[in-house]
Amino acid sequence: MEEPLSGTAAAPPTTRQWLGLIAVSLGVALIVVDLTIVNVILAPIIEDLKIDSAGAQWIQESYAISFAALLLLTGRLSDVFGARKVFLVGLTMFALTSLLAAAAPDGGVLILARFLQGVAAAAILPTSLALVNATFTGRARGQAFAVWGSTIGAAAALGPLLGGRLADLSWRWAFGINLQLAALIVVGALRYFDASPRSRTRVDGIGGALSALGLGLLSFALIEGRTYGWLETIEPLDIGAFTWSASPSPVFAALVVATAALVLFWLRQAALGKAEREPLMDVRLFSLRSFRNGNFVTLLVGVGEFGIIAVLPLWLQFALGYSAFEAGLALVALAAGSFFASGAGFSMAASVPAIQQVRMGLVLESAGLVLLGVIASTDTAWWLITCALFLYGVGVGFATAQVTNIVLADVPALSAGQASGIQSAARELGSALGIAVLTTLFFTTLATDLEDRLAGLGLAGRDAGQLRNTVTESAGSAIPSLADDPRTAPVADAARAAMARGLELASYTCAALLVLALAATLFVQRGKAGTPGEAGAPGTSEGPLAPTAEPVSGGGAGEH
Repeated sequence: MEEPLSGTAAAPPTTRQWLGLIAVSLGVALIVVDLTIVNVILAPIIEDLKIDSAGAQWIQESYAISFAALLLLTGRLSDVFGARKVFLVGLTMFALTSLLAAAAPDGGVLILARFLQGVAAAAILPTSLALVNATFTGRARGQAFAVWGSTIGAAAALGPLLGGRLADLSWRWAFGINLQLAALIVVGALRYFDASPRSRTRVDGIGGALSALGLGLLSFALIEGRTYGWLETIEPLDIGAFTWSASPSPVFAALVVATAALVLFWLRQAALGKAEREPLMDVRLFSLRSFRNGNFVTLLVGVGEFGIIAVLPLWLQFALGYSAFEAGLALVALAAGSFFASGAGFSMAASVPAIQQVRMGLVLESAGLVLLGVIASTDTAWWLITCALFLYGVGVGFATAQVTNIVLADVPALSAGQASGIQSAARELGSALGIAVLTTLFFTTLATDLEDRLAGLGLAGRDAGQLRNTVTESAGSAIPSLADDPRTAPVADAARAAMARGLELASYTCAALLVLALAATLFVQRGKAGTPGEAGAPGTSEGPLAPTAEPVSGGGAGEH
């Protein structure tokens, strides 16, 4: 449990514990970077492996889909087998699949490697949370989550920069570098973390299959809705020799099946919990107000926080003319802001409650996004971009770190793995939903605003439609070639202005979503279901989760 600020001070963490935190944070950075780095190295991959657009899309998305699909299952495995053991297995698998990706002779092998990388990443993220939550208490827990959370924001921003630099050598290095880093992190985890406690329970295989099916299809639908169509099929889905070209769209079908699978999963888990038959996800965790409402805030933060990162590089490269490396360099300001928040969070942990840090972070994020929307144009100065992204990054560092602290504050120690899996799934689904909403808004605005501007240039009908489709379907990458031809240079100028307008609306929308998350924090508090010592609280004889509420240092069975 999170200790009250006014309570007896806990023993300060040891150097060994802080070094363990560094190892865990590096593990998280490794998997987050691999979510964003492929966007930058995709062009040389396409050229080298001679893959088509469908293959390129699966190289990007297979990682995110398998990652999101397995978070609940791996969170539960963390409780059963021990967080450290599952973390190490995930790191080892991530290294091996990175080697497979680096040596891939064709697109099919690379897609398989990316899918397996996502499986490994799903083992790393929730177990890293469980390890941090079990290792630190009181003020130190807030400090530890400040480091852990700032790592996510910084890694997401540094991925494109790292990818741009490694692409100058070979795209294969973007995967090959993971081997050395994973080996270093494995050594750190073994050296600085003791074997984790584990619960001697079985794993609900049917529940695991339902959760993987539901979360996997849901993340597929959110990621691919704009590509294949939400209701009617607008682009055939090709998977090997199979082609889906009929209506309804594969996205609509995925949403229907995902909804059914997740409803069945919830009903099964509730029935197993009621019968004391060891569910994969104990739905009684949602009786904890801090856990239930904190996960809702996590979902909203994911929607508003990471969607902008999907469209920002497009504006930087095709509206402002930045190279891929320069666009990655611009995002360093976001990473710097996130690290700044980590340092500030250390000194604030004793005096500023976690919920207040979350609120402060959301305010700063919203302010940074509003500023980005105000300055969005075709000739925005680099220093204005730096200011907006730094402010936004500071907010990310505070909000991302401490919302996790809040969610896990009242969770019993031996349920930390499944609770971390639920929180990680909420974060990833929020991110996928945010990307779906923001990219749809961005490209819809780009298309409609460009069409209006082309009409102002005297272009209409089929010609205007072809030019609009050329720009939108290339995600703006056709703008430089249009600018090089004097006959279409005005079209390129109109496309840049339309892209700036798209970023402006996307920034304001993200800011509004984060304000909504800020309002939701008013309902996040530790109530009777989650306050130690009160009736019904976890860890008391009357609490619904009392059978699993063993302290981390207590008599749980260690890993073998």
